[in-house]
Amino acid sequence: MRLFCEVLAAGYSYHTKPFRTEAYPGVGYYLFRFQSEGSAKALVGGKLVPVGPGDLLLYKPGEPYELRIEAEPEASGDTPVASGDYYFICRGEWVDAWWNERKRPQKLSLPLQDSLLALCRQIVIEHYRGKRQYKEITDYYLRIFCLTIDREMKEHGVGTETGQSFLAQRMRNYVEEHALESFKLEDVARSAGLSLSRAVHLFKVCYGSSIMKYALQIRLAVARERMLYSPMSLEQIAESSGFSSYSYFHRMFRAHYGVSPKKYQLEQLTKTEQPDERSSAAAALSSGSRKESGRSTII
Repeated sequence: MRLFCEVLAAGYSYHTKPFRTEAYPGVGYYLFRFQSEGSAKALVGGKLVPVGPGDLLLYKPGEPYELRIEAEPEASGDTPVASGDYYFICRGEWVDAWWNERKRPQKLSLPLQDSLLALCRQIVIEHYRGKRQYKEITDYYLRIFCLTIDREMKEHGVGTETGQSFLAQRMRNYVEEHALESFKLEDVARSAGLSLSRAVHLFKVCYGSSIMKYALQIRLAVARERMLYSPMSLEQIAESSGFSSYSYFHRMFRAHYGVSPKKYQLEQLTKTEQPDERSSAAAALSSGSRKESGRSTII
């Protein structure tokens, strides 16, 4: 017998203003929230904890949920607000079985890989496309997302804090937190208390990528999301995504995606024009009381 799985709401939310939402006594369905850029605070294990790029939050029906997005002071004295995340609200026997087959942390740190971001984006796109027909496509993409979580936990020690995987994860966290800034390999090694040569080797072994290549992937991924969901110009996107110049950004983007940033932006914006789903997402989020303020964009 085929187990049932249904995506009730899916979208990408980008905030440029302070924002707060909560669901008490708990969410009505399963909620997945994947932070793609910026920072936030969320209720995890009964406490508000920091959430950064690559952090995935998992909530089952009945668990309380609270999210806060606040201004973060910078060295320049500015206090900008910038936070982007994908969210999926779902239900069904398949999700029940997946959730119950093993214990997973409520907060996981996943690598910001193009493949994972593309999967998130595809869930959102297919959810809008399949409102009347082919809804199963969205459901199966969500299943792939769930299984990808388990693979990351098994292959890369996601959710564990022991041995080499812990040191590698500390370095990856440092890269993810500072990817949009200028940093040196020595800074990454120092964050884990390792020598430069040991840090470079361990990161490569655990994640199959060099440190700087991983940072470049994050910068490109963040730039790509901003090209779709922010009002900034391409030059502003390049600068705010950690690239030293627009020409360097243009060269790296073309090398990675095979097209210029401008052409990619035009093509993707045409594909992803979608209706607003504020009401359905709000209705699906909570069976208890829910308060929300300050949301800037939900797509």
